[in-house]
Amino acid sequence: MHSFRLRLILALIAGVTLLSAASTYFEVLEHKHILRQELEWRSSWMGASLKPQLEQAFAQDNSSDLPALTQNAKAQTGALGVGVYDPQGRMISSAGVPAVFDALVHPPFEALAKKTPVASLSRTNVERSLKKGSQVNAFGHTGDIQWLEEVFPLHNGDRLVGALVILVDAGYIRDQSYDLWRRSFWWIVATVVLIVTVTFVMVRWFLLRPLMRVADRLRRLRMGHFEKGLSPGSTELSIFSPLAREVETMAQSLIAARAAAASEARLRDAGEHFWTPERLAVHMRSKASGRIFVVSNREPYMHVREGRQTTCVVPPSGLVTAIEPVLRACDGVWVASGSGDADRENVDEFDRLRVPPDDPKYTLRRVWLSAEEESRYYDGFANEGLWPLCHIAHTRPIFRASDWETYQRVNERFAAALLDEMKGNAEPLVFVQDYHFALLPRLIKTARPDARVAIFWHIPWPNPEAFGICPWQAQLLDGLLGADLIGFHIPLHCHNFLSTVDRVLEARTDREHMTARRAGHTTAIRPYPVSVAFSGGIPSSLRAIVSERAEDRGEERRALLSAFNVHAETVAVGVDRLDYTKGIVERLLAIEELLEEHPWHRERLTMVQVAAPSRTRIPSYADLRKRVDEEVRRINHRFQTSRWKPVVLIDRQCNHDEVNRWYRIADVCLVTSLHDGMNLVAKEFVAARDDEDGVLILSKFTGAAVELRDALIVNPYDVAEVSEAIHRGLEMPRDERRLRMQEMRRQVMEHNIYRWAAMVLGDLRDVRLENPDSAETYVGPGTESVVSIDPYRKMA
Repeated sequence: MHSFRLRLILALIAGVTLLSAASTYFEVLEHKHILRQELEWRSSWMGASLKPQLEQAFAQDNSSDLPALTQNAKAQTGALGVGVYDPQGRMISSAGVPAVFDALVHPPFEALAKKTPVASLSRTNVERSLKKGSQVNAFGHTGDIQWLEEVFPLHNGDRLVGALVILVDAGYIRDQSYDLWRRSFWWIVATVVLIVTVTFVMVRWFLLRPLMRVADRLRRLRMGHFEKGLSPGSTELSIFSPLAREVETMAQSLIAARAAAASEARLRDAGEHFWTPERLAVHMRSKASGRIFVVSNREPYMHVREGRQTTCVVPPSGLVTAIEPVLRACDGVWVASGSGDADRENVDEFDRLRVPPDDPKYTLRRVWLSAEEESRYYDGFANEGLWPLCHIAHTRPIFRASDWETYQRVNERFAAALLDEMKGNAEPLVFVQDYHFALLPRLIKTARPDARVAIFWHIPWPNPEAFGICPWQAQLLDGLLGADLIGFHIPLHCHNFLSTVDRVLEARTDREHMTARRAGHTTAIRPYPVSVAFSGGIPSSLRAIVSERAEDRGEERRALLSAFNVHAETVAVGVDRLDYTKGIVERLLAIEELLEEHPWHRERLTMVQVAAPSRTRIPSYADLRKRVDEEVRRINHRFQTSRWKPVVLIDRQCNHDEVNRWYRIADVCLVTSLHDGMNLVAKEFVAARDDEDGVLILSKFTGAAVELRDALIVNPYDVAEVSEAIHRGLEMPRDERRLRMQEMRRQVMEHNIYRWAAMVLGDLRDVRLENPDSAETYVGPGTESVVSIDPYRKMA
């Protein structure tokens, strides 16, 4: 390091010195040029003033006056010497020239100089001037003496009668040049010292110090100390922010790897079976029979514009958490709708890109939908039709023929993209997500019988009478039965599905083995309760780094509530999308009931409701938002004081870290959905409570209620029951809260999102293919409607 600094300083000194010397050299040349020009102008002015007198003397043929004129001219001008020559170049008269000449020449030339005092100096210039008939000048020097010789031709009318020679002292030009060099030398020295000093300080402060911080971070990582990381956005590391980001990415990967390894070792010692991303990846890499393909409406990575820059963001999704480790391990393919405003600019000619951006491991294939298709397929058929159809929340589903046609067209387009990606892959595993793609399994299975196809239905499946409202129930069911495996959250939904198949289609169902057979193809129906990525198995030495839990709940509560100018001793939290299935209005009424029946909770309890806007283009969702705002204002107006209010509404998207902060300070978490497939908020709350405290109040109409039996289970329609459950949770002893939370955390830990993915994909991998070689002819991409197979019209 020291030799590097020395070489750097010497290089700086040499570079600055060379540049300064070159600059000074050209400055001196310019200065000499200016001084010479001034001297030439002055000598020309001297000659111009003397010529008339001398030419008059030649005109009057009065040569006797020439010595006096030259002597007088020398005295007036201060020249070194003045001489007059005849037309043949012989000197006629001079003043001061011999003495000057004697001083100019060196001793070896004295004899020649005394013999012809001026001729040896000026004969060449005089001859040139007489020959050309014009003014001639030249600089000369000898020893330490410098001069300017100026020769002027003299005329009498048009006749050349002689020449005037003026010798002017030019030594001051050399003296001023030397003085400029001397001043420049000290300026160069001062500049070198200043630049070297400033550079040394800047290198040490802005280069070496940040690099030493990065090196120290790497050293701490190597030694296993993770507690203090780099901040890429800090001023000190601004020029090294890319390097700092890479180091922190590596640090986080190392932290996660060490945490997972420690967790696995601890759980092996305890004889537990805990699934981690690493275990899931190894499991699928070693046992998957073919390449894995995932299809979903939402993409795992989205490119959005932020000013003039494009940023790649990861939308919040438990599905990405569960499936990405598998795709990374197996170099899989994810097919999804491109929804970012900069998505088209970040794909190749085949609409593909490798992700994650910082460490590409698998392929993302984007499918493009127009605004009209998005409105009819997603807002229309999927969310105004299927969503309220499957959720018993007493919102009337709306079915339009135009929405259904678009839904079919979008499913065909996704099928075309998926089949294009599957070319050249034998016996691929296809995992389709949710109610947006009910037709996709049949389209894929018809074109590729060798594919193993699964679909997971993330929302409830209603009873046959409710599902019979849909005009196209037969087509939806037939599309789903193209899959080899259909997953639901809980057994009830599996039985409802089989009952619907029994009622609508000609198919053979087997309740004992939970299968349905139609047109020679058997589909298995299984419950797979989805979960969250739970870090509960991480040792306490690393848990503080991974979860960043607050040491003081009271201080954290005060910090969060102070942003809303609220002071409260206890907090109830609800986290939901703004959706009519979530029971938000009923929850608010329960808080009002609590404050009426148990007034001592006034000015002590605040309900914090996080309600992220959702599907705002759909009228029923806009009406719900208006209703929630009205209820919050009414309840606050009734009970609030100057320092407290009963309800805080956060109606915006909150990131995972912000939501986790609310989870950790909550005394009660309310999950009172009117109907839900699973509702992961309940499991997220349990996973966040590494202090083993807090009470979960859970709707009996959620899938989570089947697993989390230690929550306080309520009927969300019974406002009084929910109110009493909140009161009970707030008054519950600490030991009972801890015991309930420990049991729920064990359940979530042992049935986390990685186990869910392993179970679904493991069962799909074990599917026995029926007639894998009987594929129908499939027309490859090239037209708008790529998949021309219509299994519904074929059945008719």
